[in-house]
Formats: sequence, structure tokens, C-alpha cells
Amino acid sequence: MNHKKYNVPVEATLEVIGGKWKCIILCHLTQGKKRTSELKRLLPDITQKMLTQQLRELEVDSIIERIVYNQVPPKVEYQLTPYGQSLKSILDSLSAWGEHHLDKVFGNKSDVLEENIFNK
Repeated sequence: MNHKKYNVPVEATLEVIGGKWKCIILCHLTQGKKRTSELKRLLPDITQKMLTQQLRELEVDSIIERIVYNQVPPKVEYQLTPYGQSLKSILDSLSAWGEHHLDKVFGNKSDVLEENIFNK
């Protein structure tokens, strides 16, 4: 079996969590289980197709799990797996760097951050 060769380990990390939406989805899931509709509301600029694609990719990589409740109407929730929880320190570091960067560039990060649970 041929395996992909990586230049540096961070390349493997970015292969799993890279892109515009995955880290944002994961940040929201660190706060607990979310339904697809909740995630869509938290990420208003993402299309439904892209949200579904990103969730599936994270599920394939065992970062999140999809919980299907056997009821009518159907209910589906997503949550971090224990393996996905191991990304929390990375997400916290990215967030802290982003806050510092926004303060440096804009003087006051509050001027450019939306109000939500992460930006208090």
C-alpha cells in the first residue's frame, strides 16, 4: 500500500482541518452537540452543500460523529469524537493568535468581531 508522503507534519493537520470552514465548525462543536440547522445558523455564509461536505469529511476523518435519532421528524446531531477533542488546544491557539492579529491590524478586535459565545 502506497502512502502519501508529507513534507512536514503540519501538512497532515491541514489536510484534515484545513480550508475556510472546518476549524470554524470545530470551534462551535467544542461547545457541545449541534444540529445541522444550528451550525447553518452559526455560519450564515456557508452553503448547505458546503456544510454537508465539510461535516462528511470531518466524519470520515473520525474528528466528529454523526448521531441519528430514530424519530419522526428525523433528528441528527454532530459532536466531536474523543480524537476530535484532541484538536481543542490547536483551535484555542488559532483563536488566540487571531485575536492578537485583529488587535494589531484593527486596534480593537471588538470592532470587527461578530457577537457570539467566543467573542465576549
